[in-house]
Amino acid sequence: MTAPVRLIVFPGGFNWPVWVAQRHGFFERRGVALELITTPGSVFQWTTLADGRADLAITLMDNVVAYCEGQGAPGIVVPDAIALMGVDVRAMPTLVTTPAIRSYAELRGQRLAVDALVTGNALVLRGMLERGGLSSGDYRLEQSGGVAQRFEAVTRHEYAGSLFNSPLDAQLIALGFHPLDSAQSLLGRFQGHVVAARRSWAEANRATVVSVLRALLGALAWLYAPENRDAAFELYRDNMPGATAQAAATAHSVLFDTASGFPRDGALDVEGIAAVLALRARYGEPNKVLREPAHYYDGGFLAEAAVT
Repeated sequence: MTAPVRLIVFPGGFNWPVWVAQRHGFFERRGVALELITTPGSVFQWTTLADGRADLAITLMDNVVAYCEGQGAPGIVVPDAIALMGVDVRAMPTLVTTPAIRSYAELRGQRLAVDALVTGNALVLRGMLERGGLSSGDYRLEQSGGVAQRFEAVTRHEYAGSLFNSPLDAQLIALGFHPLDSAQSLLGRFQGHVVAARRSWAEANRATVVSVLRALLGALAWLYAPENRDAAFELYRDNMPGATAQAAATAHSVLFDTASGFPRDGALDVEGIAAVLALRARYGEPNKVLREPAHYYDGGFLAEAAVT
């Protein structure tokens, strides 16, 4: 008997472990019937999760905190939102701008693209712009959708720039766009994408959650194995229409770099979560005192999944 699970994700290469687990039956062998739902943005994602139309999400850690604390989109609160597993490259996002913009000063009066105005990397970008000498009145942040939509909008020069993780930052740079700064200049460590859920659903379906995480760990091991690279490239191209073989190879070299790629063990970075909280405490609205990192994650599910 299989357990149905609805996982909501942003489109893009970050879903490579999910694609592997689907293609090679890792979910089915763990008794999971996975339905993959794509979201156009974080507001839709968290509305869907809050309404119970999705069970798990791959999302930014900042979204977990924001929607738990009522600092996300108006009217959407998930008070028991928690992170369960880290699924992120360990390199910081890059502020990529149009070719003509070479300094923070040249961003005055410009429009910058974000997924959502009050969550996610919008807070990282605000911190970087402030550190670069700009106040909130010097630029305009505009909500333009998830990473795929932002990538296309920036390539069309609709915006002066946006934050991008690898490998999209490298793809833009190859097109002549300018890497103005890295979030590393603002942050030491930062927890990016995670597998998240409502604690109430996760605890009521503990065995299923553990099975999903175990399947994802198996997919990560498969992706890190050198003998699987050609098959991994093919899978990438199957799921990313228009991607070239070189694009697949570049994405794999970044996302599964042994030093800076996806954590093989899915571990959450507690210091990185603390950095998320510090940034949200500074820029989150309405301003409020946030709780300790342990309130926003539960490592017990991953610990069970790691036991084979």
